[in-house]
Amino acid sequence: MLYLFRMLLLALHFLLVGAIGLLVGLCRPFNPDNSRVFARLYSVPATWLLRLDVKAEVGPLWDLPPGCVIVANHQSNFDLFVLGRVVPQRTVAIGKKSLGWIPLFGQLFWLGGNVLVDRKNAYQARKAMQATTRTLRNDTSIWIFPEGTRNPGEQLLAFKKGAFHMAVEAGVPIVPVCVSRYAMRLGLNSWRRRTVIIRSLPPIPTAGLSQQDLPALIEQCRTQMQQCIDRMDGELPHANR
Repeated sequence: MLYLFRMLLLALHFLLVGAIGLLVGLCRPFNPDNSRVFARLYSVPATWLLRLDVKAEVGPLWDLPPGCVIVANHQSNFDLFVLGRVVPQRTVAIGKKSLGWIPLFGQLFWLGGNVLVDRKNAYQARKAMQATTRTLRNDTSIWIFPEGTRNPGEQLLAFKKGAFHMAVEAGVPIVPVCVSRYAMRLGLNSWRRRTVIIRSLPPIPTAGLSQQDLPALIEQCRTQMQQCIDRMDGELPHANR
């Protein structure tokens, strides 16, 4: 019963924020800071409804000027609510084209200046990635989930090259953002509070690197993130595990 009530409230919240955000987006379409505003609107009430205490330790992320590639692990559809409060200024995201068809949210995603990629069309996807690389050079950061799909498991999936290719092409740093494993522990039928830790790692510079350096760069980033997630899980209260 509690599960159904909570999901109903989340759905109403999702629609309400969509309506409010749409007004904001129409007043200042494609403003690179729209995504941060929309993310906060989604996140703060939703984490309260989900009974999540989010501990954000993201100094390296917020201290860095805009114009970097942010990579994060992707666990569930609730990532929007969990990660929303740490999105820095002038940050847009890359998402699959189908997101654009979600009522209200899809329009917000578009008005936020985010990039919709048709992964089934290699030519269009390549053009979108080239446009995104130019965005990086205009002091706007790009947020990407390099696993390419939701993964609630203990081990990170293999990272796709796109984020790292863009970072090297633009010569901008990569900032890993790690989220403790929460997707399998939400307890949507319980009022018990649970803790989620979000931690950003020091930027990984890419200046001077070439495309030949991509495999080592990807492996370095994935290893650092896996180790960080494992550490954070060990730091969580015992009741969260």
